[in-house]
Amino acid sequence: MKPSPPSLSVDEAAAQGDLDELIRHVDRLTDDQDWTELVRLRDKAKAAIERGFQLWPAASYAEYRMALEAPGDWAAQMLVEGAGWMALGPLHEVAASTHQWADLTRNPGGAHALLAAHERVLRGEDLRGQLDDLPQIFDVPALLQPWEPDYALATYKPDKADFPSPPAPVPLPTLFGEPGPRVDDYPVDAALTELAKTWADESNGRLETIAVEGDAPSAVAALGLRRGRMVEITAGEAMAHMAWAAASGGAHGRRRGSATGRARAWWAMTTLTGLDEAAELHPDDLGQAAAELTWLWWDAAEPETGWSLRLAIADQTDGLAWAINAQDATT
Repeated sequence: MKPSPPSLSVDEAAAQGDLDELIRHVDRLTDDQDWTELVRLRDKAKAAIERGFQLWPAASYAEYRMALEAPGDWAAQMLVEGAGWMALGPLHEVAASTHQWADLTRNPGGAHALLAAHERVLRGEDLRGQLDDLPQIFDVPALLQPWEPDYALATYKPDKADFPSPPAPVPLPTLFGEPGPRVDDYPVDAALTELAKTWADESNGRLETIAVEGDAPSAVAALGLRRGRMVEITAGEAMAHMAWAAASGGAHGRRRGSATGRARAWWAMTTLTGLDEAAELHPDDLGQAAAELTWLWWDAAEPETGWSLRLAIADQTDGLAWAINAQDATT
């Protein structure tokens, strides 16, 4: 059954602080593709806050629907700081999920426009040479590399969003052995921590990283585990999971988006391979160097709930290994 139309006008609903009525207007205006009036509703809802009405949800919902469904020149106007802060996901990811980059280029530019551009790269666009006039906040190519994985990308609809995770490896029972001697490795620690920092800072998550002399199982043992499960995975599989974690807000944190997830995964890869100090990084060199490391997916042989990122990585040439144990739960 089609919902009944609003009984109050936009102006009347905003004046009376009627949130439900404004939400119905957002749905109606989106169906009618009346983007000018939808922007006016958003502005009215924001202005009502100064009178004590909490109409942020209506303003945010209007911005979300515009980013998702409006033509590119209207959606591009949502690529600004603060827009859609109560939406189902960051608006640069929302807009990029339904628009080509060429349709979003009327935005004057800025960090959020660049984020949208890199979201389009994740969706297969080749934007090499097209982002030079935007602020370069990511040191990643504007084209997916042949060795990169199939990233788990968000999909958005008017009333819901889907944030899939990469396929989970199937670990086998194992003994991790003796812990390796700990070493200080701040660059890798910082890069691995950033992968799940939102879970720890904004949600219920906990996060631990470690560096040791030894192999990958000895790094897990240094986290305090002697028995569990593990399986060797490829660098591409590990990168997919790192990017997914870095994109996610976990149970309660604000989602950062897939473009940020990919950038954080590249950062982790370059530090783990030692290529973060290279004067000039060629993407193929990173793919080859990452493939030469040992990558393990592990767990504590306990039921998994919520969000988790558990990796162990070893550089057999240098005799170093690292591990991350990041978890978040709904309660």
